[in-house]
Amino acid sequence: MANSFKLTDLVVKDAVRIAHEKGVFIGMVDRQYDETFKGSKQGDTIRVRYPNKYNVREGSRVMDVQDQTETNSTITLATQDGVDMRFNSAELATSFDQYKGFSKRFVEPAVSRLVSLIDQKMLAFATKATNQVAGTAGTAMTDLTAVGLARAKLNQQLAPSVDRAIMGDSIVMAGMSNGLKGLFQDSEQIKKQYREGLMGRTAGADWYENDRIWTMTNTADVAGEINAGTLTSGITSLTVDGLTVAPTQGMVFTVEGVYEIHPETRQAYAHLKQFVVGSGSTTTSLVFSPAIIYDTSNPYQNASGTPVDNADIVFVGAASTAYNQQLMFQKEAYQFVSVDLPKINDIESSVYQFDGLSLRVNKGYNINNDELLMRIDILYGMAALRPEWGCRMIGSAN
Repeated sequence: MANSFKLTDLVVKDAVRIAHEKGVFIGMVDRQYDETFKGSKQGDTIRVRYPNKYNVREGSRVMDVQDQTETNSTITLATQDGVDMRFNSAELATSFDQYKGFSKRFVEPAVSRLVSLIDQKMLAFATKATNQVAGTAGTAMTDLTAVGLARAKLNQQLAPSVDRAIMGDSIVMAGMSNGLKGLFQDSEQIKKQYREGLMGRTAGADWYENDRIWTMTNTADVAGEINAGTLTSGITSLTVDGLTVAPTQGMVFTVEGVYEIHPETRQAYAHLKQFVVGSGSTTTSLVFSPAIIYDTSNPYQNASGTPVDNADIVFVGAASTAYNQQLMFQKEAYQFVSVDLPKINDIESSVYQFDGLSLRVNKGYNINNDELLMRIDILYGMAALRPEWGCRMIGSAN
């Protein structure tokens, strides 16, 4: 290999290219890159503002002046993953003469494994953060029934109609693609390079096959009731009884008498609002999101009807049963943020970013064992800033 360039420069650019092609789920969500975080250290956060919401005055005479109440969330950049390799002198002598062969043998499988792990983490994170579920638990997805309901939920939450995608595992996609093969239309897609896993487009979304789908396992109890406690507007926890085991993070439930509303008109829909269990729940305290905001004077109202003592709490699905969670979403429902790691001055070190993905490659020499060591790293964070623009699809038990 010629000495006019660094090996790490070649590897890092190749690694980012491979990551961009192989990332199925992270390739479809909102990817952000902030140059102000170059050289970032673990623990840094990015603050992101939510759009403002307002009450509408009806009539022309009396003003309803409102304060500017901005809300925000933070994305913590604290996850660093990587893949490491070593090469002895004999391998260097035979492998580095032509970089193409080196990339095929070592870089591509290493980065593919790294991206697969990140894709799995991101998909599990996003699914657990999504409170909406469509479909009938225990009924296999063989037609567009569950997909149509998921699409309706996204529409009801005013999710943009563009950049929508569906992630489904191989079993579901095999049945769906066979039953709906006449509906997929690829005439536009053949003009473009296919992303990995892309099947086609129908029902207003691009369909992707992804066997990293997260599986939700219900606990032994899927029904309880409110046991008094604090029931004011804006609560994110409920005091409950009737549960012998704590619900796990990601389980979805409804509360008797609490209905979903249109985000702008505030009119109640005919179906109960769904909530997702967060971490820290017990048999007597249910932690969840989003908050139950039923105060009609609050511009962030998201529910109609008030939770009351002894109101039923019902979880989606059967007790002690696992369900694969297919996912339909609009791109901006979830965020994947990648930032530059610092270059290391004492060794050969290269950093490269493209389209929201930033990787670093370091190379060093172990003189004791006559080995060249190489590591590929990525520092990233995940967020679900608009989880209402996503909807799980549940079918037969796993």
